[in-house]
Amino acid sequence: MENTSSLEKSLNTPTKTLPIVVAKGDGIGPEIMDATLKILDAANVKLDATHIEIGEKAFLNGYTSGITEEAWEAIHNKKVILKAPITTPQGKGYKSLNVTIRKSLGLFANVRPAVSYHPYVKTDHEKMDIVMIRENEEDLYAGIEHQQTDEVTQCLKLISRPGTEKIVRYAFEYAKKFNRKKVTCLVKDNIMKITDGLFHSIFKEIAKDYPDIEAESQIIDIASARIANRPEDYDVLVTSNLYGDIVSDITAEISGSVGLAGSSNIGQEYAMFEAIHGSAPDIAGKGIANPSGLLHGAIQMLQYFGEAEKAAFIQNAWLKTIEDGMHTGDIYNESISKKKLNTNEFADAVIERLGENPEHFKKIKFGTEDTRIIIADTEHEPREKTLVGVDVFIDHKDRNAEKFGDALTEASKDALMLKMITNRGVKVYPGGMKSTFCTDHWRCRYIAKNAEKVDGKYDYSDVAATEVVELQAQLIKAGFDVIKTENLYKFDGQIAFSLGQGE
Repeated sequence: MENTSSLEKSLNTPTKTLPIVVAKGDGIGPEIMDATLKILDAANVKLDATHIEIGEKAFLNGYTSGITEEAWEAIHNKKVILKAPITTPQGKGYKSLNVTIRKSLGLFANVRPAVSYHPYVKTDHEKMDIVMIRENEEDLYAGIEHQQTDEVTQCLKLISRPGTEKIVRYAFEYAKKFNRKKVTCLVKDNIMKITDGLFHSIFKEIAKDYPDIEAESQIIDIASARIANRPEDYDVLVTSNLYGDIVSDITAEISGSVGLAGSSNIGQEYAMFEAIHGSAPDIAGKGIANPSGLLHGAIQMLQYFGEAEKAAFIQNAWLKTIEDGMHTGDIYNESISKKKLNTNEFADAVIERLGENPEHFKKIKFGTEDTRIIIADTEHEPREKTLVGVDVFIDHKDRNAEKFGDALTEASKDALMLKMITNRGVKVYPGGMKSTFCTDHWRCRYIAKNAEKVDGKYDYSDVAATEVVELQAQLIKAGFDVIKTENLYKFDGQIAFSLGQGE
């Protein structure tokens, strides 16, 4: 244990003044934020804090993003946010405030540690220490969705090279800075060969720059099962937005409680720190919420500011509190816990132990430098892009694929060649199976009229953009309901679109 003078120094020495914006949020947010700020103040963390109103009240007052102009101004001024959970009202098309903040401020990296606190917090996994590095700006969270026909909706999955390069390199730099030994990439590129395929290929490219760190890739479904069963086999995880959101909740839950996990959202200029759980309106106002998740977010914030000693000082007091069986109701266990505390009592218990170190858990000692990892944007020579066809999506109610295909072929005979039709990705024309169920949403693939057969299949030859426009005009004139088109390209001569199942 540290000597008394060292502990007194840690307690009595204030941090430098930390400029932050504080958002107390909704539901249990104000309760856990007050508890967290109380602990920070007791630990002599000096804050220059601007309090802002965001979330449900802002939504209901007409701010569709859930945040006012004054709040944005404060954020741009301070650049660091400590945020409690917020509530997004149901219905009326309200967009996620978290997604808005992350994307507007370029907070591309979401860092979510998940640690087991066995035996004091019940878990089946005694040895677990995982960090999820989740891409935060793109993927399905771009929120680009459309109702295209009466029966079919779509959501656009966006994976970019610059976005993927930043998050993958951040994961390896994080592993390097914190002496982690392995980075695991989670993808589903056996199905999504272009989007997840790009993520995987960039991971393999960047991994070569870090020969001292083990790099592996796993398919997301089996990886999720393995993580839930054997989390001790994993160290740092890196993945795209949706997978990361799901798997980080899995890791937090199996560690003992989602309520214990903090989260940081890191960009080049801005950062946001929070708990990973929601606003829990069902227990709001009861004073029983666990503030640990937000406190862990605040500890990450201290590290970000370079206040590693103070971060460890608070973390060790929290660990001693957990060791002493001082637990809130969500983790209370009669066979382990000594006392069930409410939110404010738990904060007081942590404060009482400031200056103490855990005895069962390993004492935390963070590095002296801040944890900021700056990833430079990269540029690449553009590849040669060639138009070789178009997918025309048509709303058509008759489920007879052969009849529909013949009619399309006749309608477009003076334009491009109809190569195939798929329905929900499966080829149904020509030569489809009668057992395949079809909706009213048809993808009709057109290629060059003079395309030649190579090994029994039509090749993708160059197509003029004007031919695509002429094709659409002919189909519309023939009475077909064209709902959208997707151009088909080759990049440096390589096909850059998915083939239909059965094509």
